[in-house]
Amino acid sequence: MLEVIGRSLAIGIGATALLDLWALVLNRAFGIPLANWAMVGRWFAYLPRGRFMHDTIADTPPVQGELAIGWIMHYLIGALFAAIVIMIWGLDWARNPTLLPALIVGIVTVGCGWFILQPGMGFGLAASKRPNANQIRLIGLINHVVFGLGLWLAALLMR
Repeated sequence: MLEVIGRSLAIGIGATALLDLWALVLNRAFGIPLANWAMVGRWFAYLPRGRFMHDTIADTPPVQGELAIGWIMHYLIGALFAAIVIMIWGLDWARNPTLLPALIVGIVTVGCGWFILQPGMGFGLAASKRPNANQIRLIGLINHVVFGLGLWLAALLMR
């Protein structure tokens, strides 16, 4: 179990770091805005208070430490997604990683943003309430493909 936890943390943190580097490249090269982790942190901070849905997260009162909460949750979720790969395909995958399982989990997990986070933050299903919904969806899908590649590359580095 300790090996599963350790590999999940290392692979997930590595994949998430690659995703963040990718986001910086998109921002610098194309002006694509970076994620606002403070708003994500605010959303998570309200969950224990029983509030899952917000009209718009920006209109919800801020909470202390929301930026830190957002960043921490971003990386913990990356580790959770890595754990999913390991739980489905086993420690053998982590020891001898192949690309397809990592890409499958990377692509499937875009649904967490589309169907949990974005509606919860008041953006609608798959950002349907945003004026640039299709752009947000496409970037989210590409980002999750990059995250899947990151899962594979981080696992390769761990061998």
